[in-house]
Amino acid sequence: MKFPTPQTLENIAILIGSDYVGSPDFPVFGMNEIHVVQPGDIVFVDHPKYYDKALQSQATVILINKKVDCPVGKALLISDDPFRDFNKLTRYFKPFTSSNSLISESAEIGEGTVIQPNVFIGNNVKIGKNCLIHPNVSIYDNTVIGNNVTIHAGTVLGADAFYYKNRPENFDKLLSGGNVVIEDNVDLGALCTIDKGVTASTTIGEGSKLDNQVHVGHDTVIGKRCLIAAQVCIAGCVLVEDFVTLWGQAAITSGVTVGEKAIISAQSGVSKSLPGHKSYFGSPAEEFRKKYKELAMVKLIPDIIKKLDKLP
Repeated sequence: MKFPTPQTLENIAILIGSDYVGSPDFPVFGMNEIHVVQPGDIVFVDHPKYYDKALQSQATVILINKKVDCPVGKALLISDDPFRDFNKLTRYFKPFTSSNSLISESAEIGEGTVIQPNVFIGNNVKIGKNCLIHPNVSIYDNTVIGNNVTIHAGTVLGADAFYYKNRPENFDKLLSGGNVVIEDNVDLGALCTIDKGVTASTTIGEGSKLDNQVHVGHDTVIGKRCLIAAQVCIAGCVLVEDFVTLWGQAAITSGVTVGEKAIISAQSGVSKSLPGHKSYFGSPAEEFRKKYKELAMVKLIPDIIKKLDKLP
């Protein structure tokens, strides 16, 4: 998430009430999660296990809960609660703004696009040409939709990320300041839910087709011309490369990559990154032939046990 105007380290420190290490006029251009940070971004870290990863990332400002040696060319924001202060920045730079109408006045809708009854379109939404939005679709703020997109009834674009910190007294929610991007020629089935990114975009690539009741988590990127069947569940921060097929009720855990032209069979559970150009099955998902050989061996176990019982 980029700020509307460049900030300084001192300005950010004042906003969140923290100390800092670095030049007061050190430039700050935005804030992002660790997997999408760029130079000029703030990233937060609140556990020693991840200090090095944050300090060595492309982020040039580290919001951290302990004073540590600052790498050359970077700056620190010292906070007793980085999670809380990251939320403060999201709330300041991307505040929630209510809409008093079904279609916000700030929304942009392209020529030839048809909006059916009871569709909600939030602030700063952009919809391209020749789209068809069926009844009861909800399109949250800042969503970007390309040309020739079809969205079926009841789909929700831009709900908050499912991202919480487990505190002693409650679950503390990380605020979502990102958005959803739907590229050209995408079809979304009925009752799909696509969460917005925490700081970046959740993206559905050009020409991809999603069946009914598909869930896509925050900051996930789905490539071009992917085919995703009903009730597939994709967690946050997943990369699904181009031309991937995911059959019904497959589930993918967070932070993994599914390679180009991979095929994931129905009800498979993807728990690690999988190379492309192969077919996978099972939970945890393995290469199709390997998994079926394993299942065939499992079926032989009762016979093997009977033979062992007959041994003297």
